[in-house]
Amino acid sequence: QVQLVESGGGLVQAGGSLSLSCAASGLTFTSYTMGWFRQAPGKEREFVAFISWRATTYYADSVKGRFTISRNNAKNTMYLQMNSLKPEDTALYYCAAKLAGGNKYDFWGQGTQVTVSS
Repeated sequence: QVQLVESGGGLVQAGGSLSLSCAASGLTFTSYTMGWFRQAPGKEREFVAFISWRATTYYADSVKGRFTISRNNAKNTMYLQMNSLKPEDTALYYCAAKLAGGNKYDFWGQGTQVTVSS
């Protein structure tokens, strides 16, 4: 049974930082591209960043230069370091796993809430 468990969310002031983690189990971690998504109230879920098993990364324009995605394959864990946070970054953040070469994300976590106050 595949499980993705996010942690590290919380309340932070604008300009502050938070670090999210996503612990994966039940899958061969190195076979998966891992991604972060977020959904703000009343809005659709949007892509934030992904990282391939080889650590190739890609970011949404809205977070480029402020967020850094990384992974530790030995720990089956992915991270998202978020700096210079803005109120518009407030959302429920999800991690997801996509089989390398696949077209869609197969597995999703339950999400962790990030709230940025102005």
